[in-house]
Amino acid sequence: MSDVASPRIVIVGAGPAGIRAAATLVDAGFHPIVIDEGQRAGGQIYRRPPAGFTRTPQQLYGSEAAKARALHSLFDRLVEERRLTHRASSSVIAAHQGMLHVLAEHGVQMIGYDRLILATGASDRIAPVPGWQNAGVYSLGAAQIALKAQGVALGRRIVLMGSGPLLTLVGAQLVKAGADVVAVLDTSPWRQQLRGLWDLAARPAVALRGLVMRARLGGRYHAGVTLERIEANGSGVVVVRWRDAGERQHLTSCDMVGMGWHLRAETHLADLAGCTFAYDEQWRQWLPKADQVGRAGNGVYLAGDGVRLLGADGAEIAGRLAAAACLADLGHPMPSVGAELLKLKRLKRFARGLAIAFPWPEAMARALPGDAIVCRCENVTAGSIRESVERGGGDANRVKSLSRVGMGRCQGRYCQLAAVELVAAKAGCNPGAVGRFRGQAPVRPAPVGAFLQEG
Repeated sequence: MSDVASPRIVIVGAGPAGIRAAATLVDAGFHPIVIDEGQRAGGQIYRRPPAGFTRTPQQLYGSEAAKARALHSLFDRLVEERRLTHRASSSVIAAHQGMLHVLAEHGVQMIGYDRLILATGASDRIAPVPGWQNAGVYSLGAAQIALKAQGVALGRRIVLMGSGPLLTLVGAQLVKAGADVVAVLDTSPWRQQLRGLWDLAARPAVALRGLVMRARLGGRYHAGVTLERIEANGSGVVVVRWRDAGERQHLTSCDMVGMGWHLRAETHLADLAGCTFAYDEQWRQWLPKADQVGRAGNGVYLAGDGVRLLGADGAEIAGRLAAAACLADLGHPMPSVGAELLKLKRLKRFARGLAIAFPWPEAMARALPGDAIVCRCENVTAGSIRESVERGGGDANRVKSLSRVGMGRCQGRYCQLAAVELVAAKAGCNPGAVGRFRGQAPVRPAPVGAFLQEG
């Protein structure tokens, strides 16, 4: 196919969704540009360590090692054959009128597109716990990255807290690596977890692997806990105060805390690209709207956890579907997608089971004491957010402007969901009625000097 005749197709993200989208387009004769923040393709779930790292794929990815190797080798081969352009270590910080602003080593570059596939993935969904702003508190994803990329644990005595499959996975990975994990604290009670079993049975092998990992945690694992406070001294965290399902209080000494309640979709670029959003009651977050094959309108396609929280297998399928939709819209024969849509249906059922079994702790977020920090970037407390509702009403962006919640470097990625719960509780409405923080560029922190080199 002639380069002159080819539309400019850009894929943001080189995880499972982005890789499969790129391969589908290449097979149809196109030469996409793939932009990714990582130095090597793979995404978070299949993150690759630096060259010379001695741990094997089996040690890094466990039962998913074969899938990881297949995706890595596929992408590397396409790059070596020059069938796609890979812009590694590059971050898309803005999207406007068919142009992407891409921050790379030598400044900000402009890349135009005719079709845009966003495969931006997801990050940890965090619920504030009093004291979480102290040194030594990390997300579960950060703990996993340190283990995969550098082979290190972030503490000598570790407490993990939250809910969802990532809590069990990171705990099991750290234990297997020899780290001292003293407690894994799950806010979901056993009875709640059992309610999700019917839908989790849609993927029995995956559910069984989760139970095996849970068993390996042994007495470290506690379900139905109430998290009270993370205490610290001048050097960082020292104790986690919590109550078990029987309301007995515990003080667990530690020097590192990892926390996370499943995932939140990374949607900032979808917002800037003009996608519409809807509040998802199942996941208690705002998600961009797309049809079943990923069309979001205006030449934008969505794939992976950035639109549907279905995990790595779902991301691969969604990447192929988004690319197929893109091809069809360009007037090319659309690959058969019937089998993929059937698989997606089963994955959606499994995801529903996860959402039921390991829910977002809305009651915990709404009951935060007034002095608890909600926004770590701007040091905004729960009390300040409630006061802003009293002064300005129950609109998310009005509260943001009055309190500065969500105005820091993470742009609400960690605080928005809890802040919206606080606003909804104070205003007496559903979080969907509160709205969401408007996306702002740059979506990642960028040095001022980078814009001076813009080209």
